[in-house]
Parts: sequence; structure tokens; C-alpha cells
Amino acid sequence: MAAVQKPLNPKSVVTGLAVELRNVSVFYSDYRAVANVSLPIRRNKITAFIGPSGCGKSTVLRSINRMNDLVSGARVEGEIIYNGHNLYAPHVDPVEVRRRIGMVFQKPNPFPKSIFDNVAYAPRLLGIRDRNTLMQIVERSLRQAALWDEVKSDLNKSGLALSGGQQQRLCIARAIAVEPDVILMDEPASALDPIATQRIEELMRELQEHYTIVIVTHNMQQAQRVSDYTAFFNIRKAVQNGVETRWGELVEYGETAQVFNAPRQEETADYIAGRFG
Repeated sequence: MAAVQKPLNPKSVVTGLAVELRNVSVFYSDYRAVANVSLPIRRNKITAFIGPSGCGKSTVLRSINRMNDLVSGARVEGEIIYNGHNLYAPHVDPVEVRRRIGMVFQKPNPFPKSIFDNVAYAPRLLGIRDRNTLMQIVERSLRQAALWDEVKSDLNKSGLALSGGQQQRLCIARAIAVEPDVILMDEPASALDPIATQRIEELMRELQEHYTIVIVTHNMQQAQRVSDYTAFFNIRKAVQNGVETRWGELVEYGETAQVFNAPRQEETADYIAGRFG
């Protein structure tokens, strides 16, 4: 098998899992940034990763679509299972992984191209050249990203000329243009004003009908508002030969209402209450 295949593995459908992390540790050269994370990502649900800065939330998120491969010296141990395939198996194409599992970053990063060309960029890379087909993809993607009505009369306008909230929705449209199964969002609203943030949160809820979403956020209220499941990560420390090392670990995972209202771990309760972090 040269790449991850589109048809769903029957076991994935039965279990309702889009992705499953099994004993995942992430290293940068000899430094272990995250240790032994096992976590289910449920299909067509929103999962939030929360925790203090440096606990490995974004590192784990980026491991799901192999973005860490782009960092020199990075490696992943354990398994990340998608549609019955370990995404880190030697035969799996990381570019194909990133098509199936899209990414939206903290700061809106539209290309210095037109709105149309931003959304059509990835489909063109896949070999789609027919203008009518591209137009259909662009319209569908912009509609799903709740941006079509605002830009449909000026698709030749630069994506960089849009407002911050519009740029982020354009980046979401760009991510879903190739119809991924999963969308990863690394603090997608942290650079936006409250009104734009609210629209992004509403959009996430609309998108989960078609996609599985994983979001990293420092905003506890946002995690409560948008997510179905929450994973809380925390920092671990050890001193060896007078040198302190730190790494991230998963402390607690569960339905968001349970994690916030009846956490099983005391450190989860302390973090949510604002006693540290």
C-alpha cells in the first residue's frame, strides 16, 4: 500500500473512532517532549486539548497528521491509527496523510493569492484543472466555511485583503477543499476578536456534521462551548544529575461535561479552577 486509502475500515465504523493514539511519545532528537499518550478521537465529534503552555498539546496535535516530520530530529514512537492503518508505518505517504487530516493554524495564513486560488490550490496540486470543477469545489468549500456570501462577488480579491476572521475562515475553506476526514485546529481563534471568535466556534459546530475536529485551546470557556470531549495535558518534571527535564503527559480524557464538572483527577480540577497554568 503506497498511501492511506479512502474507504473506511469496518472496525473504525463500528468503534466510532476517526483516529486512535496508542502509547504515543514524541521526541526532538534525544528530548522526549510528550510521553505515552493513548487517546481516542471520535468520529464527527469535537475534541479539545487543554493544558498549560509547554504540556505538549500542539505537539500531539501535529503528530496526528505528521506535521512534526517537518521538524529536524523529530520522531514519534507508538501508533496513531487511522482507518486501520498506522500513520507512521514505513509505507504510508505523509503527504497523503495531510490530505486526509487537514490543519488550520493559530494565525490565519492565506497565500498571497486570490480567494479563488487559495481554495483551488490543493485541488490543483491533485491534478484538477477543469475550471468548472474547480469553481464547484471553491463554492462548496467557501459555503461550508460560511464565507461564500461575503466573497462570492469578488473571488479575484486577494485573500490577504480580508479581515482576520475572514482570513481564518478562508484557511478553513482551503483545508476542506480536498475533503479531509479530520480537521486539526491549533488555537484557531486566539488571534481573533470576540465576534470573529464566536463565528469560528459556530462554524466548528456546523462542520462537525461532515468532519471530525480536534482543537487545541488555552480558553477554558471555548473548550466548554464547542467540544464534545476534552483531553487535559500537564507538565511532568524530573531532576537527574542536577538537571531538570520536562515533558508532557495526558492526565485525563472524557466527555467535556464530565471533565469540567466532575474531573477524576485533582490536578485537572486545579487547572480548571485556575489554581495553576
